Amino acid sequence: MTVSFSLEDIQRLPIAERIKLVGDIWDSIAASEEAVPLSEAQRLELQRRLAEYERDPGAGKTWEEVKKSLGR
Repeated sequence: MTVSFSLEDIQRLPIAERIKLVGDIWDSIAASEEAVPLSEAQRLELQRRLAEYERDPGAGKTWEEVKKSLGR
C-alpha cells in the first residue's frame, strides 16, 4: 500500500500526530536491517562495545540510574 502526503499535508497535522508519523516511519526503516547499512567504523565500534560489555557486564548503568543521575 502506497500513501502519498505533501509536506503541507503533514505540517497541517497536530504535533502529536506528526511525532507518531515520524515514529511509524522510523519503525518501518528499522524493521529492515539491510535498509540502513553500517559503515565499517560503526560495525567496529559496536563490536568493541559488545566485547567491553562481555568483559564486565556490571560496569554499565541502567537507564533508571542514568535518569536519576541527571535529576529526572
